[in-house]
Amino acid sequence: MVGRHHPKVAMSDPYDVYHQVPVAGGTLRVARAGLPPEEADGVVLAVHGITSSLMAWRTVARDLTGRLDICLLAPDLRGRGQSARLPGPYGFAAHTADLLAVLDHARVERAVLVGHSMGAYAVARLAAEHPERAAAVVLVDGGMPYADAPEGDPDAVVEDAAAPLTERLHKTFASVDAYADHWAAHPAFKYAWDDDVEAYARYDVEGEPGLMRSVVSEPGVVIDLREFLFDEATRTALDRVRAPIHVVRAARGLLDEPEKPLIAADFLTDFAAKRLDASVECVPRANHYTVVLGTGDGPLVVAGAIERALRQTGSEVNFSAASERSV
Repeated sequence: MVGRHHPKVAMSDPYDVYHQVPVAGGTLRVARAGLPPEEADGVVLAVHGITSSLMAWRTVARDLTGRLDICLLAPDLRGRGQSARLPGPYGFAAHTADLLAVLDHARVERAVLVGHSMGAYAVARLAAEHPERAAAVVLVDGGMPYADAPEGDPDAVVEDAAAPLTERLHKTFASVDAYADHWAAHPAFKYAWDDDVEAYARYDVEGEPGLMRSVVSEPGVVIDLREFLFDEATRTALDRVRAPIHVVRAARGLLDEPEKPLIAADFLTDFAAKRLDASVECVPRANHYTVVLGTGDGPLVVAGAIERALRQTGSEVNFSAASERSV
């Protein structure tokens, strides 16, 4: 086991520039890896999950921009990371507007839209409602359409579903180190801790020593979760996407359980049978977190899916130069 006090490899920060993008109620923080958009052969918009941040894309961003002449834009969604103080309304209509603002601020007409977990639903909805902005869609352990909302009282369903997601938001920590230790104890990172996970853990905590808390907005999480579960436009967005679709599934769950993947194998098989134009692949040893972050095969598989999306959409990536750099 690689502990958080002994990272396996020292890694450089892949983000070159941070922007504050004007949106309703304030500004959204956006990191850029790689070339400026106007100099890049392709642009990727990478969207994180429900209680995550732009730091989730560090490993993927480093791999892609180290090989290809592209621009990767990674925003902190409203209510998360350094966009945590943005006020509501939250929800997927707000995320769609914010993501459009990111593309407009960068003067990007079309991009490969990539989303992890809840972020996969956000990019699917963006692609469904604004098809002219989506060159392709890459869904990482999320975004699968499902027609029926959960049964039962919506308030009770949301409360039960939100409890494990918001548990850490109620806790206080003695220091940033203590918060990082909290993440290091998470089963998902038992064998995957590295500098990228360390940066991810340290990014979303603030406050006075002894009273430090995660910056993530609980109302934002709860509202997004409610829409993810009960809003038909969000649940079924992928059914209306006409851009090329690439799906990457983690074989293990939130707590690294082999028997509880977020996307069931049968579900993905059925989806692939209906969408013959979609590419689908599974990362056997990755869980819901390590499919994008940390050591292991997950981030490399995701980066490969994004690269294929760039190739297929006519983004003239300088692959010969990229190959030379990778030698």
